[in-house]
Amino acid sequence: MQVKPLADRVVVKPFEDAEQMKGGIIIPDTAKEKPMQGEVIEIGPGRTNEDGKKTPLEVKKGDKILYGKYSGTEVEISGQEYLIMRESDIFAIIQESK
Repeated sequence: MQVKPLADRVVVKPFEDAEQMKGGIIIPDTAKEKPMQGEVIEIGPGRTNEDGKKTPLEVKKGDKILYGKYSGTEVEISGQEYLIMRESDIFAIIQESK
């Protein structure tokens, strides 16, 4: 199944945190912190301004990003968890140092 976000929305695949055990206790999924990093999987065409022109998004497919803890809407597509959020919910693009 393919999902094409509308306007200035993006589809993000959150990075999976490795399951952590502290003192032999397994932390349940409901108590774990949500990851605030992910990869942009799909982008919308951009927001339409007052002149009727599209403003392109700054992020692109494949970008690794930082976003707010409670940003976006969680959706499941083909058994995989994704977030759909507005570009304005993205704080930064992570750039690999060379």
